[in-house]
Amino acid sequence: MEPMSLLAWIVVGLIAGWLASQVVPSRFGVVGDTIIGMLGALVGGFLFNEFGSTGTTGFSIWSVFVAFVGAVVLLLLIRAFSGRRTVRA
Repeated sequence: MEPMSLLAWIVVGLIAGWLASQVVPSRFGVVGDTIIGMLGALVGGFLFNEFGSTGTTGFSIWSVFVAFVGAVVLLLLIRAFSGRRTVRA
């Protein structure tokens, strides 16, 4: 992987992760939000491809949008499976 493409993924992840954390509040911090955004790009790319649309296409507004959608889905899944659970006696 070229250094510039890695930098582009990090920037897209940072933007998408921050935007997603504004919609679905998270407690992961800047680094965690960046990782969520980068993973969200993979999730969003997969989802968009499955529905017949273009996934991530490099460093563009469309890629940020796709990563944002994927990051929101990922944060909702994380919240659904790691919510606080109370034990009743």
